[in-house]
Amino acid sequence: MERVLNDQQKVRRQKMEDLRNKGINPFGNAFARTAFIKDIRDNYSQFNKAELEEKKVDVRIAGRIMSKRRMGKMCFMNIQDKTGRIQLVINKADLGEEPYELVKASDLGDIIGLDGYIYRTNPTEQNPQGELSVYVLQYTHLTKALTPLPEKFHGLTDKEERYRRRYVDLIMNEESKKVAFLRPQILRTIRDYMDNQGFTEVETPVLTTLLTGASARPFVTHHNTQDLDMYLRIALELNLKRLLVGGMEAVYEIGRTFRNEGMDAMHNPEFTLMEAYLAYSNLEGMMDLTEGMYCTIAEKLGKDTFKFLGHDICIKAPFKRLSMVEAIKEQTGIDFSKEMSFEEAAELAKEHHIEVEKHFTVGHIINAFFETYVEETLIQPTFLYGHPVEISPLTRANEKDPRFVDRFELFIGGKEFANAYTELNDPIDQLARFEDQLKARELGDDEANDIDMDFVEALEYGMPPAGGIGYGIDRLCMLFTEAESIRDVILFPTMKPVSD
Repeated sequence: MERVLNDQQKVRRQKMEDLRNKGINPFGNAFARTAFIKDIRDNYSQFNKAELEEKKVDVRIAGRIMSKRRMGKMCFMNIQDKTGRIQLVINKADLGEEPYELVKASDLGDIIGLDGYIYRTNPTEQNPQGELSVYVLQYTHLTKALTPLPEKFHGLTDKEERYRRRYVDLIMNEESKKVAFLRPQILRTIRDYMDNQGFTEVETPVLTTLLTGASARPFVTHHNTQDLDMYLRIALELNLKRLLVGGMEAVYEIGRTFRNEGMDAMHNPEFTLMEAYLAYSNLEGMMDLTEGMYCTIAEKLGKDTFKFLGHDICIKAPFKRLSMVEAIKEQTGIDFSKEMSFEEAAELAKEHHIEVEKHFTVGHIINAFFETYVEETLIQPTFLYGHPVEISPLTRANEKDPRFVDRFELFIGGKEFANAYTELNDPIDQLARFEDQLKARELGDDEANDIDMDFVEALEYGMPPAGGIGYGIDRLCMLFTEAESIRDVILFPTMKPVSD
């Protein structure tokens, strides 16, 4: 299909041809910079005009033209590189007539290289010190932008367009660029923290033949050579626990996982998960690990309070610790710590307008009460522990009350941020749990797990007592970057194709 160009795009293509006719490659060559814009601002903002003229510090920078104004034989531009923006001062008398023609023909969005020296403009009423700038002595065209940038004052404000055309979003929106650079800093802090705790980072397969490790619907793909249907992994768990059996003792992985489910402000079908497993630890050990990691990130970012979904979240240890049945009792007055029949639990559910699905047990009803009446009330960091055994097929049962398991979820702002277990290492119990999952699937639970017999056999070799945890990295980044949507912290979120 032939593309229809608007008038501005046609003009820019003609300018592209004009550059070629002058022997200039419109799409440029390598350009060796000596400084980034942030370096100039950090190192020279404190000097006044006279001091900078005396120093006459030469620099070679490159960036994208973001604004431009001409005043006779002078031109003022603002360019942007990955570290920030700075003004250029271009004088036709010093640059030369032919290069100045290139300056005049340039457009917003073009990428240019510049040689010159650090300079400060004359003081004005609005800017008594003058504007920190680069006085340009040599101008190099690097890349012609064939499509104009969005209008200056409104930028790219439509959120769908921002996510769909992230490249334009990063050019126009400083906050988006800040988040894009902050996320890898957070991940680096996490890795440093885990490494300092004695963990080893590993990688495990993305493709698997079994649906295991979490309750979720998968994406299905096909291996042509083997004529084999496979899943994109929904969790990292079982392979990491195999490594505990093998003696690695403290392992973690940060990797992409895939769940064939809905999209909203907190969910993307492709997301980043971190799971960690520590031999000879337990639930309390995972709580301590988590508190330490979150507080370390906050310390690295230089503050302990973050705005998340309209709440001021304080990241300071110790986090609150609360059992699921205690939390339900606080909100509803119902005490699920006492044993009750399915019929009794179902009647309570009916009275409280909770739908009881075909595969539900008492444990499922308890969890439904939690999700309905408690989850959104957990605003400050809270470790919510004591989940029913029926909704935690891979978790060790509590020794005092086997109806519940040694598991916690970290809730912040009413949202789940982490899920941790005292790991199940009894192969007989594990097999029975897998078999229960198959029964649940037969009753209509399409998120139930397969039986992984190799994992059961691995446990038969002996896995040490262990604690394990999974962190939603995207949500963690939402908290620490104060983002409103998961799409703000994923550079290229899943988007529905635009209809023709």
